[in-house]
Amino acid sequence: MDRQHFSLYGNGITASQDRKALKWQHMFVEKFHFDPNETYELSVHPNAQLGDALGLRELRRDTTGEAIDRENGVVISTIRMGFGHYRIAMAGASAARSMGYTPYWLDLLAIPGITQDAIGWWNTNYSKYSRISQRSRFFDKYVWESVTSGDRTLPGLNWWLNNTAIGWPWRFLKANARDYRKSELFANLHHALPSDMPILTAHMWNCMGAVAGGMTNVVDMMFDNWPMAFQLTEGATHAVQSPSGYYGFRIMNQFDEKDRILKPTPADAIEYVGHHVDHELVENVEVDCAARIDRMEKGEPRRFLLTMGGAGAQRELFKAIIDHCRPMIDRGELTLFVNLGDHADNWEWLKGELGSDVSSVQTHFSWEDARGFADTIRDGKASGLHVFLFDNTFHGVYATNYLMRVSDVLITKPSELAFYPVPKIFNARVGAHEAWGAIRSAELGDGTIETRTIPRTLQAIDLITQGTDLMQLFCDSIVKNKRIGLYDGAYKSVALATGSTWERRPDGTVVTSRR
Repeated sequence: MDRQHFSLYGNGITASQDRKALKWQHMFVEKFHFDPNETYELSVHPNAQLGDALGLRELRRDTTGEAIDRENGVVISTIRMGFGHYRIAMAGASAARSMGYTPYWLDLLAIPGITQDAIGWWNTNYSKYSRISQRSRFFDKYVWESVTSGDRTLPGLNWWLNNTAIGWPWRFLKANARDYRKSELFANLHHALPSDMPILTAHMWNCMGAVAGGMTNVVDMMFDNWPMAFQLTEGATHAVQSPSGYYGFRIMNQFDEKDRILKPTPADAIEYVGHHVDHELVENVEVDCAARIDRMEKGEPRRFLLTMGGAGAQRELFKAIIDHCRPMIDRGELTLFVNLGDHADNWEWLKGELGSDVSSVQTHFSWEDARGFADTIRDGKASGLHVFLFDNTFHGVYATNYLMRVSDVLITKPSELAFYPVPKIFNARVGAHEAWGAIRSAELGDGTIETRTIPRTLQAIDLITQGTDLMQLFCDSIVKNKRIGLYDGAYKSVALATGSTWERRPDGTVVTSRR
């Protein structure tokens, strides 16, 4: 690729699209007064939120911390864009720690400079449009679903998309060009890292910025199960979570607007690794599934965990689920955990919706309280309606992972949580790119199909609460899936970045060696 002409593995775009991608880059240069000669210095600090849980150390733009350990450190690069990219990064950090490495957390939104400015601006718009998509059926069908899938929009909307923060539909090569040109502005930050340092990226902008900055051991822990052009970065290794995703990226499936056959992604640039899941969850699959079956056989209330995504959308759905579950909670048939993440405004909204019933809610508004509660009910009983809320994104995201182990069923949109080893009910997606996550899970037997309407979501809750067949099916499938390595993606991503080996044998034993 040269300065004026974008290409991805030998596939180019039109001259007009080239000019528009460079214009997009120039917009950020002007808007945030980008200095191409700016230099960065990074140092290592403790992570106050998850340092103990995941062994995290974080990189900050200063010189007051410790020096980077080039031998044992693995950079975990992410952004707070929704919760999914934090969740993938946490899986990478957990796996790295379990393999004897020190995970260095690098959140581009937390680094003062062009990364914070440009990504923060885009994230504000992304969250806004995600919420609009849940309030407007017209916007969801004709704008958001189109952008996130590449399907055609109504006549006249393409011009509007091309001139807003939403941009071109993500499936096509021109969207990759636009994203790469923006991410080139992040190169100077990555010059502060050793060029051969292992780095796992949980978002394509992190990946593109690292490659643009000359880093050579970049592994992108790819999200979703719907291949889109903007997720590929020439110069990185792509760790894909499913065989269908692998094939779609390998052939660049429909990445051209006119559906021309494109030159494929080289085989040495892409790996099928399995689902990106925390070590603590994978390691305890058998124990946790046995506990779920034991609670079911003893007639204990079915434990449901309802999670809010990073954009804070789907309020109507949350209220409907809570209202539907309350009589079953009162009868001792069901226990409901609601994790609002770091969305304090949604707690204020929920209190207003609950009215006088809010007095019956048990709240857990600190990590210490949430962790202590989960540890208590691991071998104990749980009842009632519990709401969890945190003052930071780390705990808001990780609380779901921690509560997952003591929950029977997760209720979630088919985001990155679709890949996790817990029985799942999938409510309606937020963007068409999420649809294939539910399909993946349903085919593997560890979750429902996507329940596209509120009545169908409530139906799934009733079926799992009142019967035993679905819980048994899901738990049996999860245990089998672990045996064949379907949840080993995070370990294999670390191995790819570090040059280590990691293998799960048919008898379940793990063989690993460091470089």
